[in-house]
Amino acid sequence: MNSLRLFASARSAGKVITHGSKKYTVEEAKPSVFAEVDVAFFAAGGSVTRALAQDAVKAGCLVIDKSSALRMDPNVPLVIPEINPEQLRHHKGIIANPNCSTAVTLMALWPLHKAFGLKRYFAATYQSVSGTGAEAIRELEDQVQAHVKGQPLVKKVYPYQIAFNLIPQVDTFGTNGYTGEETKMMLESRKIMDLPNLKVSATTVRVPVVRAHSVAINAEFERPVSVEAARAAIAAFPGAELVDDPSKSAYPTPLDFTRKVKCGVGRIRLDTALDNGLALWVSGDNLWKGAALNALQNAELMVREGLLKSKSTLAGV
Repeated sequence: MNSLRLFASARSAGKVITHGSKKYTVEEAKPSVFAEVDVAFFAAGGSVTRALAQDAVKAGCLVIDKSSALRMDPNVPLVIPEINPEQLRHHKGIIANPNCSTAVTLMALWPLHKAFGLKRYFAATYQSVSGTGAEAIRELEDQVQAHVKGQPLVKKVYPYQIAFNLIPQVDTFGTNGYTGEETKMMLESRKIMDLPNLKVSATTVRVPVVRAHSVAINAEFERPVSVEAARAAIAAFPGAELVDDPSKSAYPTPLDFTRKVKCGVGRIRLDTALDNGLALWVSGDNLWKGAALNALQNAELMVREGLLKSKSTLAGV
């Protein structure tokens, strides 16, 4: 793989993207473009995945999909390389990328599961506006500027003002009162960790942070736990960085883990409400480990393991 092509809708075709000293001209995404492409990273939403992914597969192109369209399809592996890399050997042309909150959460929970056997977990997320997109970032920034200038705060992206506020809704509500984001965390955790009976209850919250998600977790385990053993498990895990020294107010924050490969884990303590329980905190970049980085890590691992035969090109859709 020695070149990159960028694809988008016909409306964006012809646009020039500059990265460093290189310039890329955006092409229209259509079935015929995948014949010479090794890997296509789909990041344009479920409708685009459903419309074009099978065309890519038929052309012999591996699809790594960031949308939620195929995550729960039993024929599509849902992969975090630090957790279930073996699933990369069992794809049928498409590999799904997990939800951003799920990915960050499991960077803390997987090593603890290996140490103690995860039984159930409760999570409250603190999700940055970048998870909604560029318009949400601009809305937060505009509202802050308007507040400073004493001007009215305009809301368009979110149903409530996001500056200086919290919105306890990420995605739409289901009939059971849980949002789609909360349900994704449960179902995706079960699939990725291969724990089909795992009990999960989540409350997902949008916060006025630009980038990186955080999650407060209360987890119950099958075997006795200790703070020391939990810290050791986190420190040894390649996907996490232990930041946990209460005496020095050392714990992860979104700013500290923006544009970092690993997710930070801290505030580890014995849970006072759960048997064999731990309470902890994790922060991670939702645009990196929660999205693009995880997809690239899957592709890189496949190359290292000889699971991907090269034509010539990488593609982003």
